[in-house]
Amino acid sequence: MVDRRLARPAGDLAAAVGALFEAVTAIPGFGSDNYIQFLAPGVVVMTAFFAAGWAGMPVIEDIDRGVIDRFLVTPVRRTSLISGRLGQGALTILIQSLIIIGLALITGASFDNGIGGIVVLILVSVLVGSAFGCLSIGLALLVRREETVIAAVQFLLLPLSFTSVTFMQKDLMPAWMQSVSDYNPLNWAVESGRAAVTASPDWGEIALRAGLLVAFLVLCGWFAVSAFRTYQRSV
Repeated sequence: MVDRRLARPAGDLAAAVGALFEAVTAIPGFGSDNYIQFLAPGVVVMTAFFAAGWAGMPVIEDIDRGVIDRFLVTPVRRTSLISGRLGQGALTILIQSLIIIGLALITGASFDNGIGGIVVLILVSVLVGSAFGCLSIGLALLVRREETVIAAVQFLLLPLSFTSVTFMQKDLMPAWMQSVSDYNPLNWAVESGRAAVTASPDWGEIALRAGLLVAFLVLCGWFAVSAFRTYQRSV
């Protein structure tokens, strides 16, 4: 049995959120009558994106404590020192995504394509999170200063978030932002995830954007491995 003291605040929160964004869907051309349903896939992707941006901070802590240097004198594969962190990040993204999806369902959202669409949404979130995790780790290995990593991450996170369709339909964005969003990896993930949970997804477009995310992940992974080799030569 659900405790009424817990159920009531959840219901109050759902009502408050729905009332807050109810008017947004009345904008001509918005194309949705439920803002929570529109927003939820974007929040899943953006949460993965923001979490991954800070993946380099524990690396700097390990450098300062000499942990990575001790690993370098062991036979462990160097790439596993990066892939292990990415695996941990992917698990975190999975748990976070399931929580957000559950909250979205509670607050009135629906995912018309069922489990398949949700799986694709989580997959593209993991892809974009892993890619930016590689960037953060690589940057940490090169600069080795928390302040520099924080500044670089902030420089990327906010502009990429606001030049994506996370919060607003693309057609309602200024023309220059629409052009920028076409080259924004975060936007590729949001558009793919949002399309995947609709009743009639365009799997060709979803596969194209997912392929771009895979290519971006490979590029970022190469950067992280190169940064690790540079660090190794410097010690």
